[in-house]
Amino acid sequence: MKCTSIINKALISIILMLIVLIFIKASSSFKSEFYNKVYGSNFSFSYFNNLYNKYIGNLDIIDTNVKVDTVFNETLTYKNKEKYEDGVKLTVDKNYLVPVNESGIVVFIGEKEKYGNTVIIQRVDGIDEWYGNIENTNLKLYDYIKKGTLLGEVNDYFYLVYKKNGKALNYEDYIK
Repeated sequence: MKCTSIINKALISIILMLIVLIFIKASSSFKSEFYNKVYGSNFSFSYFNNLYNKYIGNLDIIDTNVKVDTVFNETLTYKNKEKYEDGVKLTVDKNYLVPVNESGIVVFIGEKEKYGNTVIIQRVDGIDEWYGNIENTNLKLYDYIKKGTLLGEVNDYFYLVYKKNGKALNYEDYIK
């Protein structure tokens, strides 16, 4: 019974993908709009995940009842905070191991002007959380990372920025 449900959901997903590909091939305006929405703007994984779960259902392929011992499960601690550009600069200890504040998908890893090496996580609530000045990260693009797990390492300070739909949010609403 469960196998049939998974197969049906997979078939629905394949059919939807084929419909989108047919429209992309048939209409240059649809193709342009599709590429703009997916590549040119902030693509919301959480929005599409919620739509998928609402209309098609959760796949439930992975057994979530398995007990796993967590090696690194920390909360954010810092010595000082001060406003910086669109977010905040947090002063921390040398060789500080940065924990993830909220679960989400890694949507960017690379250099950002004024923030240095940056990791952006699109949180499950749709907010993009930028971590700037990060060193020694083992994350890859599109990794799913859980709250409290290790993001990377910093020396002395790092930056946090919160954005939704490209607009900066007040960092004080997300860190204490």
